[in-house]
Amino acid sequence: MIYGDDLLDREVTSGFGCDLISDSLCYARPGCLLLTGLTNIQIIRLAEMVEARGIVFVRGKRPGPEVIELARQKNLPLLATNMFLFESCGILYQAGLRSS
Repeated sequence: MIYGDDLLDREVTSGFGCDLISDSLCYARPGCLLLTGLTNIQIIRLAEMVEARGIVFVRGKRPGPEVIELARQKNLPLLATNMFLFESCGILYQAGLRSS
């Protein structure tokens, strides 16, 4: 958990894993959980635009303080895992989370 322990009760309707902002803008749906290796400030802006419920950073990636601060301002939970994107999406899919 990077930020937002108190925000984890939000309902997530789907998952979307991608490292391309353009694809995320086209295919991510409101209420999704974004899984990505992108750690720049644009990922928070993207999450806001697609009305994502949270972001999971994969491959051990960690966002910088400015990204965490913007997520705090937007009340957007941030999580991280050392797993690869494919594996992370697969685990969530097996747990019942469906694709955007």
